[in-house]
Amino acid sequence: MFTNIHGGVIGEVKRPIVLDDDWADVGNVHIPEELLSFNVEQVNASCAEKKDKFLFGGCCPRPFEQLQFIRGTANLYMDLLDPPRAMLDFFERMHDFYCRLLTKWAETNVDALNMMDDWGSQNDLLISPALWDQYFRPMYRDYIEIAHSHGKKMFMHSDGNTLRIIPKLIDLGLDAMNSQIFCMGVENLAQFKGKLTFWGEIDRQNLIPHGTLSEIDAAVASVCETLWQDGGCIAQCEFGPGANPENILRIYRAWERLLPSQKG
Repeated sequence: MFTNIHGGVIGEVKRPIVLDDDWADVGNVHIPEELLSFNVEQVNASCAEKKDKFLFGGCCPRPFEQLQFIRGTANLYMDLLDPPRAMLDFFERMHDFYCRLLTKWAETNVDALNMMDDWGSQNDLLISPALWDQYFRPMYRDYIEIAHSHGKKMFMHSDGNTLRIIPKLIDLGLDAMNSQIFCMGVENLAQFKGKLTFWGEIDRQNLIPHGTLSEIDAAVASVCETLWQDGGCIAQCEFGPGANPENILRIYRAWERLLPSQKG
Protein backbone atom coordinates (compact mmCIF):
# COMPACT_ATOMS: atom_id res chain seq x y z
CA MET A 1 0.00 0.00 0.00
CA PHE A 2 1.32 3.44 -0.97
CA THR A 3 1.25 6.39 1.44
CA ASN A 4 0.92 9.79 -0.26
CA ILE A 5 1.67 13.04 1.58
CA HIS A 6 1.08 15.25 -1.46
CA GLY A 7 -1.91 14.78 -3.74
CA GLY A 8 -1.01 13.89 -7.32
CA VAL A 9 2.55 12.80 -6.44
CA ILE A 10 3.39 9.12 -6.07
CA GLY A 11 4.00 8.08 -2.50
CA GLU A 12 6.07 5.39 -0.84
CA VAL A 13 5.15 1.83 0.09
CA LYS A 14 4.64 1.55 3.85
CA ARG A 15 2.88 -1.84 3.93
CA PRO A 16 4.91 -4.13 1.64
CA ILE A 17 3.89 -7.55 0.35
CA VAL A 18 7.02 -9.37 1.53
CA LEU A 19 7.32 -8.97 5.30
CA ASP A 20 9.54 -11.91 6.23
CA ASP A 21 13.24 -11.06 6.49
CA ASP A 22 14.06 -14.37 4.79
CA TRP A 23 11.52 -13.68 2.03
CA ALA A 24 9.64 -16.84 3.03
CA ASP A 25 6.37 -15.12 2.05
CA VAL A 26 7.57 -14.15 -1.44
CA GLY A 27 4.88 -16.47 -2.82
CA ASN A 28 2.45 -13.59 -2.13
CA VAL A 29 3.96 -11.72 -5.09
CA HIS A 30 2.11 -12.09 -8.38
CA ILE A 31 4.25 -11.88 -11.52
CA PRO A 32 1.85 -10.54 -14.20
CA GLU A 33 2.34 -13.13 -16.94
CA GLU A 34 -0.92 -11.88 -18.47
CA LEU A 35 0.97 -8.84 -19.79
CA LEU A 36 2.56 -11.21 -22.31
CA SER A 37 -0.82 -11.81 -23.94
CA PHE A 38 -0.97 -8.50 -25.86
CA ASN A 39 -1.81 -8.70 -29.57
CA VAL A 40 1.30 -8.18 -31.72
CA GLU A 41 -0.77 -7.65 -34.88
CA GLN A 42 -2.70 -4.82 -33.23
CA VAL A 43 0.55 -3.18 -32.11
CA ASN A 44 1.98 -3.40 -35.62
CA ALA A 45 -1.21 -2.02 -37.13
CA SER A 46 -0.99 0.96 -34.78
CA CYS A 47 2.66 1.46 -35.72
CA ALA A 48 1.71 1.46 -39.41
CA GLU A 49 -0.89 4.17 -38.78
CA LYS A 50 1.70 6.32 -37.00
CA LYS A 51 4.73 5.57 -39.13
CA ASP A 52 5.85 9.22 -39.03
CA LYS A 53 6.16 9.03 -35.21
CA PHE A 54 8.86 7.56 -32.96
CA LEU A 55 7.08 4.88 -30.98
CA PHE A 56 7.92 3.15 -27.68
CA GLY A 57 6.96 -0.34 -26.61
CA GLY A 58 4.26 -0.73 -24.00
CA CYS A 59 6.37 -2.06 -21.14
CA CYS A 60 8.91 -0.54 -18.77
CA PRO A 61 11.06 -2.81 -16.58
CA ARG A 62 11.95 -1.17 -13.27
CA PRO A 63 13.60 -3.87 -11.13
CA PHE A 64 14.95 -1.68 -8.31
CA GLU A 65 11.67 0.18 -7.85
CA GLN A 66 9.62 -3.00 -8.23
CA LEU A 67 11.60 -4.58 -5.43
CA GLN A 68 10.96 -1.54 -3.24
CA PHE A 69 7.22 -1.81 -3.91
CA ILE A 70 7.34 -5.47 -2.90
CA ARG A 71 9.61 -5.24 0.14
CA GLY A 72 9.65 -1.58 1.20
CA THR A 73 12.58 0.74 0.59
CA ALA A 74 14.43 0.52 3.92
CA ASN A 75 13.96 -3.26 4.10
CA LEU A 76 15.33 -3.73 0.60
CA TYR A 77 18.43 -1.66 1.35
CA MET A 78 19.18 -3.92 4.30
CA ASP A 79 18.45 -7.09 2.31
CA LEU A 80 20.91 -6.10 -0.42
CA LEU A 81 23.73 -6.12 2.14
CA ASP A 82 23.00 -9.70 3.20
CA PRO A 83 20.62 -11.17 0.62
CA PRO A 84 18.54 -14.20 1.59
CA ARG A 85 18.46 -17.05 -0.92
CA ALA A 86 14.73 -16.61 -1.55
CA MET A 87 15.28 -12.97 -2.54
CA LEU A 88 18.00 -13.90 -5.04
CA ASP A 89 15.74 -16.58 -6.49
CA PHE A 90 13.01 -13.99 -6.91
CA PHE A 91 15.46 -11.63 -8.64
CA GLU A 92 15.97 -14.34 -11.28
CA ARG A 93 12.23 -14.90 -11.74
CA MET A 94 11.50 -11.18 -12.01
CA HIS A 95 14.35 -10.63 -14.45
CA ASP A 96 13.29 -13.58 -16.58
CA PHE A 97 9.78 -12.14 -16.84
CA TYR A 98 11.07 -8.70 -17.82
CA CYS A 99 13.31 -10.26 -20.48
CA ARG A 100 10.44 -12.22 -21.98
CA LEU A 101 8.18 -9.16 -21.96
CA LEU A 102 10.81 -6.94 -23.55
CA THR A 103 11.55 -9.58 -26.18
CA LYS A 104 7.92 -9.79 -27.24
CA TRP A 105 7.71 -6.00 -27.54
CA ALA A 106 11.05 -5.96 -29.40
CA GLU A 107 9.52 -8.30 -31.96
CA THR A 108 6.89 -5.68 -32.83
CA ASN A 109 7.40 -2.67 -35.11
CA VAL A 110 7.97 -0.11 -32.35
CA ASP A 111 11.11 2.03 -32.60
CA ALA A 112 12.36 1.80 -29.03
CA LEU A 113 12.02 0.08 -25.68
CA ASN A 114 12.08 1.78 -22.31
CA MET A 115 13.19 0.99 -18.75
CA MET A 116 13.40 3.00 -15.56
CA ASP A 117 14.59 3.11 -11.97
CA ASP A 118 15.17 6.21 -9.85
CA TRP A 119 18.75 5.69 -8.71
CA GLY A 120 19.79 9.01 -7.27
CA SER A 121 19.31 11.08 -4.16
CA GLN A 122 20.01 14.80 -4.41
CA ASN A 123 23.76 14.20 -4.18
CA ASP A 124 24.63 10.58 -4.96
CA LEU A 125 23.37 7.05 -5.61
CA LEU A 126 20.88 5.42 -3.29
CA ILE A 127 23.04 2.31 -2.97
CA SER A 128 26.77 1.74 -3.41
CA PRO A 129 28.11 1.45 -6.98
CA ALA A 130 29.45 -2.00 -6.03
CA LEU A 131 25.95 -3.27 -5.20
CA TRP A 132 24.61 -1.63 -8.36
CA ASP A 133 27.24 -3.48 -10.39
CA GLN A 134 26.54 -6.77 -8.69
CA TYR A 135 22.76 -6.91 -8.91
CA PHE A 136 21.42 -4.42 -11.42
CA ARG A 137 24.04 -3.81 -14.08
CA PRO A 138 23.62 -7.39 -15.43
CA MET A 139 19.85 -6.85 -15.67
CA TYR A 140 20.23 -3.62 -17.64
CA ARG A 141 22.85 -5.27 -19.86
CA ASP A 142 20.33 -7.93 -20.84
CA TYR A 143 17.53 -5.41 -21.44
CA ILE A 144 19.72 -3.26 -23.69
CA GLU A 145 20.97 -6.32 -25.55
CA ILE A 146 17.39 -7.43 -26.23
CA ALA A 147 16.57 -4.03 -27.70
CA HIS A 148 19.68 -3.79 -29.86
CA SER A 149 19.50 -7.37 -31.10
CA HIS A 150 16.08 -6.52 -32.55
CA GLY A 151 17.18 -3.20 -34.03
CA LYS A 152 15.50 -1.05 -31.37
CA LYS A 153 16.82 1.84 -29.29
CA MET A 154 16.79 1.63 -25.49
CA PHE A 155 15.73 4.63 -23.44
CA MET A 156 15.97 4.89 -19.64
CA HIS A 157 14.53 7.20 -16.97
CA SER A 158 16.33 7.77 -13.67
CA ASP A 159 15.84 10.74 -11.36
CA GLY A 160 18.35 12.13 -8.89
CA ASN A 161 22.13 12.41 -9.05
CA THR A 162 23.15 9.43 -11.19
CA LEU A 163 26.53 10.75 -12.30
CA ARG A 164 28.42 7.70 -11.02
CA ILE A 165 26.50 5.20 -13.15
CA ILE A 166 26.26 7.17 -16.39
CA PRO A 167 29.63 5.86 -17.69
CA LYS A 168 28.51 2.32 -16.85
CA LEU A 169 25.25 2.78 -18.77
CA ILE A 170 27.16 4.18 -21.73
CA ASP A 171 29.40 1.10 -21.65
CA LEU A 172 26.28 -1.08 -21.75
CA GLY A 173 25.13 0.75 -24.87
CA LEU A 174 22.21 2.79 -23.50
CA ASP A 175 20.93 5.12 -26.21
CA ALA A 176 19.11 7.84 -24.25
CA MET A 177 18.58 8.79 -20.62
CA ASN A 178 15.87 10.95 -19.08
CA SER A 179 17.40 12.46 -15.95
CA GLN A 180 17.61 15.49 -13.68
CA ILE A 181 20.62 16.99 -15.42
CA PHE A 182 20.61 20.12 -13.26
CA CYS A 183 20.74 18.00 -10.12
CA MET A 184 24.07 16.66 -11.39
CA GLY A 185 25.30 19.92 -12.94
CA VAL A 186 25.08 20.32 -16.70
CA GLU A 187 28.79 21.11 -16.84
CA ASN A 188 29.59 17.72 -15.28
CA LEU A 189 27.84 15.98 -18.16
CA ALA A 190 29.97 17.63 -20.85
CA GLN A 191 32.36 14.64 -20.72
CA PHE A 192 29.55 12.46 -22.10
CA LYS A 193 28.68 14.74 -25.01
CA GLY A 194 28.08 12.71 -28.15
CA LYS A 195 28.19 9.40 -26.21
CA LEU A 196 24.67 9.42 -24.76
CA THR A 197 21.51 11.28 -25.69
CA PHE A 198 20.33 13.23 -22.63
CA TRP A 199 16.57 13.36 -22.62
CA GLY A 200 16.82 15.92 -19.86
CA GLU A 201 14.68 18.48 -18.15
CA ILE A 202 15.21 22.08 -17.15
CA ASP A 203 15.67 22.45 -13.38
CA ARG A 204 12.20 21.95 -11.85
CA GLN A 205 13.47 22.17 -8.29
CA ASN A 206 14.64 25.78 -8.45
CA LEU A 207 14.54 27.47 -11.85
CA ILE A 208 11.06 26.55 -13.02
CA PRO A 209 9.31 27.72 -9.83
CA HIS A 210 11.64 30.60 -8.87
CA GLY A 211 13.95 31.53 -11.76
CA THR A 212 13.88 34.75 -13.77
CA LEU A 213 13.20 34.74 -17.50
CA SER A 214 16.84 35.50 -18.24
CA GLU A 215 17.91 32.58 -16.03
CA ILE A 216 15.54 30.31 -17.94
CA ASP A 217 17.05 31.43 -21.26
CA ALA A 218 20.56 30.79 -19.94
CA ALA A 219 19.61 27.34 -18.63
CA VAL A 220 18.15 26.17 -21.94
CA ALA A 221 21.15 27.56 -23.82
CA SER A 222 23.55 25.75 -21.48
CA VAL A 223 21.83 22.41 -22.09
CA CYS A 224 21.88 22.90 -25.84
CA GLU A 225 25.50 24.06 -26.00
CA THR A 226 26.81 21.42 -23.59
CA LEU A 227 25.00 18.30 -24.76
CA TRP A 228 23.66 18.65 -28.29
CA GLN A 229 26.52 17.11 -30.30
CA ASP A 230 25.55 14.18 -32.57
CA GLY A 231 21.97 14.18 -31.33
CA GLY A 232 23.10 14.29 -27.72
CA CYS A 233 20.02 16.00 -26.32
CA ILE A 234 16.23 15.79 -26.57
CA ALA A 235 14.47 19.02 -25.60
CA GLN A 236 12.15 18.44 -22.66
CA CYS A 237 10.23 20.39 -20.04
CA GLU A 238 8.74 18.53 -17.09
CA PHE A 239 6.85 20.48 -14.45
CA GLY A 240 4.43 19.98 -11.60
CA PRO A 241 2.76 21.81 -8.70
CA GLY A 242 4.47 25.12 -7.93
CA ALA A 243 5.77 25.72 -11.45
CA ASN A 244 5.71 29.30 -12.77
CA PRO A 245 3.63 29.27 -15.99
CA GLU A 246 5.66 32.14 -17.47
CA ASN A 247 8.83 30.11 -17.04
CA ILE A 248 7.27 27.07 -18.68
CA LEU A 249 6.30 29.11 -21.74
CA ARG A 250 9.75 30.69 -21.81
CA ILE A 251 11.42 27.25 -21.89
CA TYR A 252 9.43 26.21 -24.96
CA ARG A 253 10.15 29.49 -26.72
CA ALA A 254 13.86 29.25 -25.91
CA TRP A 255 14.02 25.77 -27.44
CA GLU A 256 12.15 26.98 -30.52
CA ARG A 257 14.78 29.68 -31.01
CA LEU A 258 17.68 27.29 -30.56
CA LEU A 259 16.51 24.16 -32.36
CA PRO A 260 16.51 25.44 -35.96
CA SER A 261 20.23 26.17 -35.75
CA GLN A 262 20.89 22.60 -34.57
CA LYS A 263 19.17 20.77 -37.43
CA GLY A 264 21.50 18.60 -39.46
